[in-house]
Amino acid sequence: MAYSTTLAPSKVLNREITATRNGFDAIGRFLRSLTISFHKASVANARFQEITALQQKTDEELAAMGLRRDEIGRHVFRDLYYS
Repeated sequence: MAYSTTLAPSKVLNREITATRNGFDAIGRFLRSLTISFHKASVANARFQEITALQQKTDEELAAMGLRRDEIGRHVFRDLYYS
């Protein structure tokens, strides 16, 4: 005697909904990681530009700002490392 089973339509629908939801979740995770990467790149670029602008100043201009040349990195990254 052979037994065969078939899935009820509701179980098939649940499986398809779950697979679709998992697919959308994967796309969402990818887009979120892409957005985070773009944000980090833009922040790094802004810091690099600030360092470049400060390095182009004369020592007198830096002194007027209360900085020395060897403190430029500390000044630019003060919110991350030197709080």
